[in-house]
Amino acid sequence: MAAAAASIGIPLTVPGSPLPGPGAGEHFVRPGFVRKTASDRPGVAQPVPERDIPPQPWQRIFIAALVLAALALGGWEAYWRAFGAVPGYHNGNDAWALQRARIDSGEGNATVLTGASRVLFDVQLPVWQQATGERPIQLALEGTSPVPVLEDLAADRNFTGRVLVGVAPDIFFSGFAYRGDAIADFHKRTPAQRAGTWLARHLVEPYFAFYDSDFALPTVVNRQAWPLRPGSRKGTRVRKLLVQEADRNSHMWRKLETDPQYRALARSIWAEDFGAPPPGMDTPAKARKVIDTQIDKAVVAITTLRARGVQVLFLRAPSIGPYHAYEDKYFPRRQTWDVLLQRTGAPGIHFEDYPSLQGYQQPEWSHLSASEATRFTTALMPIVQRQSWSTPHAPADGASLSRAAR
Repeated sequence: MAAAAASIGIPLTVPGSPLPGPGAGEHFVRPGFVRKTASDRPGVAQPVPERDIPPQPWQRIFIAALVLAALALGGWEAYWRAFGAVPGYHNGNDAWALQRARIDSGEGNATVLTGASRVLFDVQLPVWQQATGERPIQLALEGTSPVPVLEDLAADRNFTGRVLVGVAPDIFFSGFAYRGDAIADFHKRTPAQRAGTWLARHLVEPYFAFYDSDFALPTVVNRQAWPLRPGSRKGTRVRKLLVQEADRNSHMWRKLETDPQYRALARSIWAEDFGAPPPGMDTPAKARKVIDTQIDKAVVAITTLRARGVQVLFLRAPSIGPYHAYEDKYFPRRQTWDVLLQRTGAPGIHFEDYPSLQGYQQPEWSHLSASEATRFTTALMPIVQRQSWSTPHAPADGASLSRAAR
């Protein structure tokens, strides 16, 4: 190797090295790389290696890189625009934290909406505001039980308002918390995270349709039709379903209404779970234990909230078709909703008890379309306004309480 290098004129040593030992006065070099001292000589200082930067047309390279990045970004944006995507605020933990922070910034007496995705999709803030003069704080989290949010509010003495709690049976009574880290993230936000959130919400989110986790390149790659490993179970990630505004007022993405293929995909993803009980609830005894645990937690949180004068109202929003059948099979009303109302003593609105809350278009069986969500909230508001939220109830059973709340 040394002979080959010498034959093409590459010097292997440089005279003048102060290093002792064999080869003193010389040290090994490579073209463009100079090590001033050997790294394997103990007791000798080890400066950082230096690499010479060859002269290049850096200005033209920089401009070319910018042009290529802009073309790639523009192409990605154009692709998703053609797919039907529109700009909207990112539904991340940072957006949730901004709304949660309102409670500790002077709005502790506000009305809070929490629950899973049905409260997020189906309850429209502008309609609520028009009916009551107040725009609620939207703290619902898709795929996530509201019980941890209730516990967080119970621990916050700044909160003295009212809470509408959405009950999606398969989420609430199983304790599933897909977005459960949002609460912890809120309590440990850093200045860098706050700055990043501000920049994204002012420079990116209102203008670019591609800025959605469903359209991220790693997500697109992962959801390709890769072969399943032996013994593994298919579990397709839920696709994009909603469009969100700055204060988390949300509505269904129109593609679910207009694209039959995409609507069928959304339904098929829900249906993957319909054939079996949720994890850890495969026997009646296990199911009862999980359900009781979640109700116990709700009772403790609501007791704490009520002691501070906070008013609580439960809402069971509509579901239809196979999704409703799945909920009825594994989370029957008399063993879940009725028990919840009985044990917490809180009033509740169940869509099955009100004709005006039934018969809405739900493209993928679980959430209302955008126009139907407006119509639903309009029908819901008179029922909400008739509730005596602050009055403790102690009926003989949950069903009589639900009827009495009408």
